[in-house]
Amino acid sequence: MLIKTRGIVLSYLKYRETSIIARVYTERLGVQTYVVNGVRKAKPPGRIALFQPFTLLELVAYVARGSSGLTRLSEFRCAEPFQTLPYDVHKSSVVLFLSEVLGRVVREEEQNEALFKFLHDSILDFDRQAAGSENFALGFLLQLTAYLGFGISSGSELTDQVIMAGHAATAKGVTGPATLRLHEFDGYFDELLRAPATSTIPNGRVRHELLNVLIRYYQLHVEQMGEIRSLEILSQVLN
Repeated sequence: MLIKTRGIVLSYLKYRETSIIARVYTERLGVQTYVVNGVRKAKPPGRIALFQPFTLLELVAYVARGSSGLTRLSEFRCAEPFQTLPYDVHKSSVVLFLSEVLGRVVREEEQNEALFKFLHDSILDFDRQAAGSENFALGFLLQLTAYLGFGISSGSELTDQVIMAGHAATAKGVTGPATLRLHEFDGYFDELLRAPATSTIPNGRVRHELLNVLIRYYQLHVEQMGEIRSLEILSQVLN
């Protein structure tokens, strides 16, 4: 059986000599894993670029019968070419980071139209954003919480949970992130919830700290999320 759907690339792994295994968040089927043959061949060139993180695709895909697992793509093409994301080092680093987070927290193999629309529209907005993009990752992750079932309405709501978790870990003898200063970030999170592009976050060091707190919040709510390796890469280009 074949199905037509839009998709957002999350990641891919090399498979055999010329193929890949791609994880794609699709509009109609949720997270799917596809074997894509021949995209790493020298000719025709450029096809592997269609599977860089957050690329927006139109797909014709085979649907597995009876159980989930690897399936294949019959057709694929770029749905909406990017203007800046592949060419801007800062934006590319943000995309790498956010695609890793999404790969850890979005796992359902079922349709979620609201989540797909949020991801699709946010990616296009980021691509077209000329100013204020330094706060995009923070605003995106804060808004994403609402679609994952643990949304927040204020900065203090977020930091309270992280602080409580830190105290519980300390009581068990587990060393965790320092929590004494976290309420200093409440105002920044409140601004990001309202208007991330105009937030008054002063510098990259503070952005990095806010991202650390926000990732810790995600780890409290997403089982086996683990560490986000690309956060350190992103911290090097935050400004």
